[in-house]
Amino acid sequence: MERLKVLFVTNWYPTREHPVEGVFVQEHAKAVQLYDDVKVLHCAGPDPSLKRLCRIEEETDLGFAEGIPTLRVWYRRIPIPKIWYSVYFWSIFKTFRHIISEGFRPDIIHAHVYEAGAPSVLIAKLYRIPAVVTEHFTGFPRKLIRGMHTWTAQFAFERADLVMPVSKSLQKAIEEYGINARFEVVPNVVDTKLFNPGPYPQLDNQLKRLLFVGMLGPSHKKGVPYLLTSLSMLRQLRDDWLLDIVGEGPAREEYERMAEDLGLHDKIVFHGLKTKQEISEFMRQADIFVLPSLWENLPCVLIEAMASGLPIVSTLVGGIPELIDDGIGILIPPGDADKLLHAIVQMMESLNRFDRRAIAQTAIQYSPESVGGMIHSIYEDCLRR
Repeated sequence: MERLKVLFVTNWYPTREHPVEGVFVQEHAKAVQLYDDVKVLHCAGPDPSLKRLCRIEEETDLGFAEGIPTLRVWYRRIPIPKIWYSVYFWSIFKTFRHIISEGFRPDIIHAHVYEAGAPSVLIAKLYRIPAVVTEHFTGFPRKLIRGMHTWTAQFAFERADLVMPVSKSLQKAIEEYGINARFEVVPNVVDTKLFNPGPYPQLDNQLKRLLFVGMLGPSHKKGVPYLLTSLSMLRQLRDDWLLDIVGEGPAREEYERMAEDLGLHDKIVFHGLKTKQEISEFMRQADIFVLPSLWENLPCVLIEAMASGLPIVSTLVGGIPELIDDGIGILIPPGDADKLLHAIVQMMESLNRFDRRAIAQTAIQYSPESVGGMIHSIYEDCLRR
């Protein structure tokens, strides 16, 4: 199998300041790296201190970059939207020329998210290189894409050789905007070597450990207020449980106060931000994974929980029903604390019907080997056209 040169172009990617932002793009890059040579062009955003139009820097810490060569470009902040977008385009184009000058001429450009897709398809046409776009954004099903952004998405998707939404639900949401493109669903990736049930069977603990992993943002999109409310009702019914919350964000203090006010201070532990290695250990020790999101596409954390063999309580939003069937977990409507309570109780009382090894086996299709091979085949198809 011939290795191709692939340039990832993305606005979302981990940085030291925001180490989990766009981590799903990095996981895609690592999966592709198994089959092809990948370089990442990360458009890191506006820098108000810049006097020139853009600044290009190479990521020197290959450990942080997970071994994938990464260039970051910052551009000058300009308050006029049309001029701002021109500077954004130009900064990506200049960085692309820099990459070419250093001897990396890509066989294919792989953009992540429509905003990076628009300049990517233009560069691809100019250099006669195929371009594909992976889409992750929940803004499409939530109908948040408006005005110039709608035009940008249509421009990128309809000129790309292929658009790869991470779920069928997301594809449908994009098509509802009247966008006509070639689609193929390519899911998110989970490291199945890191996330697994472990060598020992889970003990039948008297104390059931519930686990939530997610960013604690002010939009409350992960449904944490509903989770805390449901757990305050659960405590009235039974006391044989604990909840670990792993994650950080602006709403953490609000959630800690809410847990205190609901009398849950001794039942919930807020652990803050943890590494993937640490999260995998939390998952191996947990009995139930809970993610009561109000909206999602195809959350990586659910695939990680599946790979760890965890039965799951989550919601009927986005691509989640495409992941989870009755053998893996229980799905409920979003934003309903009573139904969330009922699902958690039902799960606690029927844990023995869930086979952790069988759940983990379903996640193999999301492994780097599986998804990376799928993407490599797509690249080859695009190059043959």
